Amino acid sequence: MVVDSEITDAEVDRIFRALADATRRDIVRRTLVGEESVSQLAEDYAMSFAAVQKHVAVLERAGLVTKQPHGRERLVRGNPEAIRRAQALLDTFEQLWRSRVARLDALLADDEHHEHEEH
Repeated sequence: MVVDSEITDAEVDRIFRALADATRRDIVRRTLVGEESVSQLAEDYAMSFAAVQKHVAVLERAGLVTKQPHGRERLVRGNPEAIRRAQALLDTFEQLWRSRVARLDALLADDEHHEHEEH
């Protein structure tokens, strides 16, 4: 299902799989505030540098972060536009859900109204 014409099903899958992991969500949060090197990121997690690199690679494939060379380091920067696109997708799902609830409320109110007319 493609909800936003700018985002494909494959992109949606990559974004939400990437965000399903707490470490990756934390990396996105940190890199939206300011860019950090992979080494700086790795210092704060109880995992190897290589494991953090893999997390960053997943986020990069999902478009949630970018890596830019800066001397010998690679700086990771969060991509606010990707977050906005994910938020827009969630907003669309919320609108669908709210419209279904509203229709259900209307049906129940109509049934209740007909019940009172019959008595």
